[in-house]
Amino acid sequence: MKKIKVAIVGYGNIGKYALEALERTSDMECAGIVRRNGSAEGFPELAGKKVVSDIKELGDVDVAILATPSRKVCENAQKYLAMGINTVDSFDIHTDVVELRSTLDPLAKSSGAVSIISAGWDPGSDSVVRALLSALEPVGETYTNFGPGRSMGHTVVVKSKAGVKDALSLTLPAGKGVHDRLVYVVLEDGADFAEVEKAIKTDPYFAHDKTEVKAVPSIDPYNSMMHGVNIVRDGESGCTAGQHVDFNMRINNPALTGQVLVGVARASVKQKPGCYTMIEIPVIDLLEGEREDLIRKLV
Repeated sequence: MKKIKVAIVGYGNIGKYALEALERTSDMECAGIVRRNGSAEGFPELAGKKVVSDIKELGDVDVAILATPSRKVCENAQKYLAMGINTVDSFDIHTDVVELRSTLDPLAKSSGAVSIISAGWDPGSDSVVRALLSALEPVGETYTNFGPGRSMGHTVVVKSKAGVKDALSLTLPAGKGVHDRLVYVVLEDGADFAEVEKAIKTDPYFAHDKTEVKAVPSIDPYNSMMHGVNIVRDGESGCTAGQHVDFNMRINNPALTGQVLVGVARASVKQKPGCYTMIEIPVIDLLEGEREDLIRKLV
């Protein structure tokens, strides 16, 4: 059976873990890594891999895993979809998911390609859990409580601010879907802390949450890839009230994101052209193996 050829665009934390997950599959192969400088310098694990600055240098590619910041996803997806290459990403700006889907869907269809967006763990796999819980209890309330742990998307945003040399953004659950943000920043020489703090707190990623920013000499004492989620739904099944479901997960954030991206990359080649979120994808399409064998094992 022909293997699915996958390119990884970007090689930060998510890209690294996506490569690890990809290399543990038997139905997929890494076509190469796309980086702005086209260099593997500083990454010994990329020895023997094709590292390029332009995906065209990799030849045939079925799927591009966009391991880039969320604010770069739309332009990158448009670029690769126009080339007829499927794209998957972990776009995490919840309020912009519908708009992104509407933007990419006509392009994907006209190019005969597939885009699966917001396919990390939240949004992503947690979205699938929320959808299932809503089916189990059609009337009710769902609360998603993140953390405590590192938010990759928020950390990337802080690092992009002028005057920030290094940063770490932690998500702290306050209960019933409310979260606080604790941000550690290492300032560039001469940077004004007040200006950096204002830039962080007014960014849409942080503007709606209680956010505390602390200047520190190093983030090393606070650094961790761990994160977690607690999803709770209380509601009714039919006419029966008092139904309660409690879902918990404690994970390495980028490792799980990379694994989900590899799963949706596999699923992308099984869909009709268009743009999808994870709740629109059959869960079985994420899995490696023959369909009947998976049904026999999992049902």
